[in-house]
Amino acid sequence: MRTYTFHLSSDAIAGESHGLENAILVPDGFSLRAFVFGPLWFFFHRLWLAGLGVLALLVAAGFAGRFLGLGTVSGFLVTVLLLLLVGMEASSLRRWTYARRGRPARDAVVAESVEDAEIKAVNRWLATPAVIRPGPSAYSTATVRPSETAIGMFPFAEPRRS
Repeated sequence: MRTYTFHLSSDAIAGESHGLENAILVPDGFSLRAFVFGPLWFFFHRLWLAGLGVLALLVAAGFAGRFLGLGTVSGFLVTVLLLLLVGMEASSLRRWTYARRGRPARDAVVAESVEDAEIKAVNRWLATPAVIRPGPSAYSTATVRPSETAIGMFPFAEPRRS
């Protein structure tokens, strides 16, 4: 069983089907494709900043390895370890990017496959009753003056002095 996060635009209302065609499921856990392809995986998913960050990290590690005089095997090991880190954090970077673009995680679903996760997420989203958003109040700017004022944490208010 795998966990998936369900991302919708921030203006989507639970219980309504508007916006479900643009919903995104992000699997949680290690991403083998991000480990193998590195920055190309991020560019494929249109995660430009994360892809550029990973590319810059790999290039900086390469230059640091040359500067420190690491051998070929050591450089390869450092690159594999960095790509292992990228594979473990790829889903988190993807969720962060979607949240930054106005598509926060709205639900988490545990399922056997992507299709099962999609069915569960959509059914849970549509089963939730629609929330009525309150409109602006007609009396929102009116202030109420207290009849008795207390200073500090005294239990009783002192009478007003004329």
